[in-house]
Amino acid sequence: MRINRGIRMLAVCMTLIAVLTVSGCSRQTMAGQKQIRIFLSLNEMDTFRQTLVDAAMAKAAQEGVELVVEDAGGSIEAQVEQLKRAAAEEYDVILCSAVSTDTAVQLKLSAGDIPIVFFNSCPDDRYLEAGKYVYVGSDEAVAGQFQAEYVLQQLGSKSEINVVLVKGPRSHSATVGRTNGVKEALADSGKTVNYVFEDSANWDMAQAKELFALFLRTGVTADCVICNNDAMALGIVEAAREAGIDFASLPILGVDATADGCAAIKAGEMQFTVYQSGKGQGEAAVEMAIRLAGNGDPEEMEGISEDGKYVWVDFEKVDGSNVTQYGQ
Repeated sequence: MRINRGIRMLAVCMTLIAVLTVSGCSRQTMAGQKQIRIFLSLNEMDTFRQTLVDAAMAKAAQEGVELVVEDAGGSIEAQVEQLKRAAAEEYDVILCSAVSTDTAVQLKLSAGDIPIVFFNSCPDDRYLEAGKYVYVGSDEAVAGQFQAEYVLQQLGSKSEINVVLVKGPRSHSATVGRTNGVKEALADSGKTVNYVFEDSANWDMAQAKELFALFLRTGVTADCVICNNDAMALGIVEAAREAGIDFASLPILGVDATADGCAAIKAGEMQFTVYQSGKGQGEAAVEMAIRLAGNGDPEEMEGISEDGKYVWVDFEKVDGSNVTQYGQ
């Protein structure tokens, strides 16, 4: 399959950046060995993933390894072709943000014997293997738990809570983890929890705004709006503003601590978000790739799980008390 010229150009530009950065450094590759070559296949670029890719590029340059980045543009077919080419060109390790985690087996077959570090979207546990197929990211359930804890702190006097829940793409691991984290923590509170509206807005601000506007027409009362990411939370903010809703009476929560999300918290329009470190994930993904390539022990990686299949980068709570530390 032919890959879009724009994607090719992105790969070329990012490769040149890495090469130029490395050539400006006096340090050798790790342990003075042959330069490690890493291929990164991105599911689709957005603000958070750009932060992650930038951090991966910087880490690769710092460590003296080659990193080539290509964007699959949301196409499963394009991503499969990218991994096949990476295998044919004998890269040492592949970093992969899967367009669909349902294709994990196909992606592994396409990569041949090359180790894969999955990031941003997590395949099912049975497709991971210590020392060969590892996931680097944040434990998505924790983000949902943090959101539920904030809601319970703010609405602790209520025995019954009406929740609007706006989710990401249905099959995305972050959607599943964050949603389950919210529901389990709220269920454990012993309160009566009514999900008066629950739907997917696919990480999209405009879709979330439209969904919430539809909900408002029902006349049903909501005590809070919990969103799987900041972009959707900002869509809720827009719909609420247009409807004349008092933000102090309706906590709106997101995840990611984006610059816009943090600005909304400072403005009193959002109340809470969860910081997901794209920088930390990008750096950790490259570090694990280097270890899988033979320069270091994967089992000694900071944040590694006991079974060796995951590297966890911690989430952090963000509200009005500490928001100035985030979203820069």
